[in-house]
Amino acid sequence: MTTSTLRSAEEGRRTARRPSPLVILPIGVALILALSLATLCVGTPMLSPVEALSLLISPDGSQTAIVVQTLRLPRAVLAIGVGAALAVAGVVMQALTRNPLADPGILGVNAGASFAVVFAFVVLGVEAFDQTLWFAFAGAAAASVVVALLGAVGTSTSIARLALAGVAVGAVLSGFTQALSLVDPGDYSRIRVWEAGSLAARDLSSSLIALAAIAVGLIIAFGSGRGLNLLVLGEDAAHTLGARVSRVRGLAFVCIVLLCGAATAAVGPVAFVGLLVPHALRRFTGADQPRALLYSSLGGPVLILASDLIARLVIAPRELPLGVVTAFLGAPMLIVLVQRRRRGR
Repeated sequence: MTTSTLRSAEEGRRTARRPSPLVILPIGVALILALSLATLCVGTPMLSPVEALSLLISPDGSQTAIVVQTLRLPRAVLAIGVGAALAVAGVVMQALTRNPLADPGILGVNAGASFAVVFAFVVLGVEAFDQTLWFAFAGAAAASVVVALLGAVGTSTSIARLALAGVAVGAVLSGFTQALSLVDPGDYSRIRVWEAGSLAARDLSSSLIALAAIAVGLIIAFGSGRGLNLLVLGEDAAHTLGARVSRVRGLAFVCIVLLCGAATAAVGPVAFVGLLVPHALRRFTGADQPRALLYSSLGGPVLILASDLIARLVIAPRELPLGVVTAFLGAPMLIVLVQRRRRGR
């Protein structure tokens, strides 16, 4: 038996061992619901699951009911949306670049949003979250347009040029952001908190624009699943199989901008989610991009919700920044996954 035959047989056995979506999806949904319920319970005051559900379904007008309705519920909803956005953006970015370790942040979207928010803090004196949300969106959109122009989306060399343009634009904007953050010591602490990421003090009405953009980005991503499946085979193979490569790339770029820009605008830059979740779930999805998108849309919220609970409990009643917790969890997990993959090869 030849080496290629043995390899094909081994891949077939691995595919056969992958759990069915009928098993994975209920587990993912159950984890999201359980962690969301825990988010409603944790805080001051601490509540039992029965009490939290009772106040959520039938609020009695008490201060505790107001806390559950206006603070904890929006926090859980936003965590689900942001987690799904970052994880799905990671899948799209890894398919676009055909690199399982690609991160959606290389397009400079996060850097653009950060620069715009810091500019609003320092230069314009903006303080309200709903106002910084619009600035973050504008910064992410502007950075993405510059990267798209420099990367010449749609050309045969757009992938390499896009990545290089994103890194260059991100580096320049990060430098300006650091310079602005040092102008006024009074704004420095607020800037540090925002750049570390947080779900605190986010009301649902102010977050609706971010959630709407995330919903549009998710629709585009799931609608592009078949095109991404062909794109990961290589440009020549994709052309042969009838894919419109330029269109797939353009939709993937728009999708990443919407998802990363909205998530960053809502909670600040959060590291490792877009890189770790798709990579961790790849053993269950293989090269099937629609399945990777579906699983990651569940895995991302699980990671964000769990990280937020850890951030609130470790030094309670104070909170750790969300981005610190995701980095603390994500870096060791990513190292383990990479080492396992190397040993498997």
